[in-house]
Amino acid sequence: MARINLDHIRHAYSAKAKAAGDYALKEVHHEWEDGGAYALLGPSGCGKTTLLNIISGLLQPSDGRIEFDGVDVTRLSTQQRNIAQVFQFPVVYDTMSVFDNLAFPLRNRRVPEAEVTARVNEILAMIDLADMARQKAQGLTADQKQKISLGRGLVRADVNAILFDEPLTVIDPHMKWVLRSQLKRLHRHSGFTMVYVTHDQTEALTFADKVVVMYDGEIVQIGTPAELFERPSHTFVGYFIGSPGMNLMPVRIDGTSAVVGDQTIALSGPPKVAGAVKTELGIRPEFIRLGREGMPVSISKVEDIGRQKIVRAVFCGEPLAIVVPEDSEIPAEARVTFDTDAMGIYADSWRVGMGG
Repeated sequence: MARINLDHIRHAYSAKAKAAGDYALKEVHHEWEDGGAYALLGPSGCGKTTLLNIISGLLQPSDGRIEFDGVDVTRLSTQQRNIAQVFQFPVVYDTMSVFDNLAFPLRNRRVPEAEVTARVNEILAMIDLADMARQKAQGLTADQKQKISLGRGLVRADVNAILFDEPLTVIDPHMKWVLRSQLKRLHRHSGFTMVYVTHDQTEALTFADKVVVMYDGEIVQIGTPAELFERPSHTFVGYFIGSPGMNLMPVRIDGTSAVVGDQTIALSGPPKVAGAVKTELGIRPEFIRLGREGMPVSISKVEDIGRQKIVRAVFCGEPLAIVVPEDSEIPAEARVTFDTDAMGIYADSWRVGMGG
């Protein structure tokens, strides 16, 4: 296992890159703890796979360096870094049995056969392929082959880190949940440093201790699932995490109040928005109370999603989503109140502090 330090890393796929917009990965400067379970979360093209490949050694960064436990590994190969990587699509040896596919990285390192057998059988049970151990990989389904790839990434006990690049793309929904749970249990048991790339917030939030949210080539927040939900540092995090995402509306700041249209909303203190081009108020649908008191809204639609309803409304000309319990009454002349502690003020997309 390793502590991973990303020291002012940048990467461009063109040697002529000069401006920030020329870089697929803008400056990343973070340290990830030894034994941590991290998810790199973001939309396609945000830089998460580029960052993963820099960590693994498949790419060398244009600028900066990467350290494992304080040792500079920037110019070392994947093998020299002692990394295991699982890719989006299954990579297996079709002519080998399932058992031999899993045993290959151990035998390649001359691990004693008794230890190979014990470790492979442990992984076979974990990925639910024990009854196919002697079967050739060639005849297996895509999701079974991907389980072999996952197992081969997990079978070594001596790696510095295990990297997963959207490994559950070809896995059916139920098996995704099973494998995520198994990976989380393995992490708790083994203490491997794990980095998991995904665009799926459910995968990220259920697997990782810390989620690294990426947007437009940079990291916009690293936090626990609760921190990302309750205090998004960037409007993209608020939008991307949660379903529906955080409500955002343009506001004018007047001392310790936010003014939306003809409504004034009290804040916990004066927000630090001096010099901002765009100022917004953000609040999650779960922290809005719908009733007969408060500020008026116009309801346009109610979506029943089982245990909850999503109320779509208009507030001072701005769209507003509100989450209420399934059995809640929807008043004819509805009004809303916002939980002050759950509101955030964003200046040019970044959350700002209150007071001072």
